[in-house]
Order: sequence, then structure tokens, then C-alpha cells
Amino acid sequence: ADVFQSHEEDDRKVRRREKNRVAAQRSRKKQTQKADKLHEEYESLEQENTSLKREIGKLTDEMKHLNEVLKNHEKVCPLLHCTMNFVTIPRPDALTSCLPR
Repeated sequence: ADVFQSHEEDDRKVRRREKNRVAAQRSRKKQTQKADKLHEEYESLEQENTSLKREIGKLTDEMKHLNEVLKNHEKVCPLLHCTMNFVTIPRPDALTSCLPR
């Protein structure tokens, strides 16, 4: 009876160890998958960040250019030099003379 019980306990230990080994493998695999997913997300966000920084640079350059164009235009704009520039609605003919042709 003792030999039978000892053999049964040994079997239980072996099954428990195997079950624990499989669970540990599953846990490690899950952690690895989670780390891989986070790394992919990080890479994607880095690419998006780089792209957005590039776009900010382009928009900043465009804004500088447009501010320069506006500054140059203000020097010759008849609406800004008109003595009646307090009028809220500009005359259509004065406005069209400011527009590029």
C-alpha cells in the first residue's frame, strides 16, 4: 500500500510539474508577445512623430514665406494707405486692385 501511495504521489508530482512547466511557457510566450506588440507600437509612433516634425517644419517655412509676402504687400496695398481705412467694408474696386492678377 505504501509503495502504491508513493507511486501515486510521484505521478501527481510529475503531472503538477508538467502542468506548471506548460503554464510557465504560456506565460513567457504571452509576455514576449506583449513586448513585441509594444515595440511595434513604439516604432509606429516614432515614424508618425518624425513625419509630424517634418510637416511642422514645412508649415513653419510656409508661414515665414507667407508672412514675408504679406509684409511686402502691406507696403503697396492701397487699402492700408487709404485715408478712409476706418470703413469696415472696403470698396470693391480698391479691394480688386490689391489682388494678384
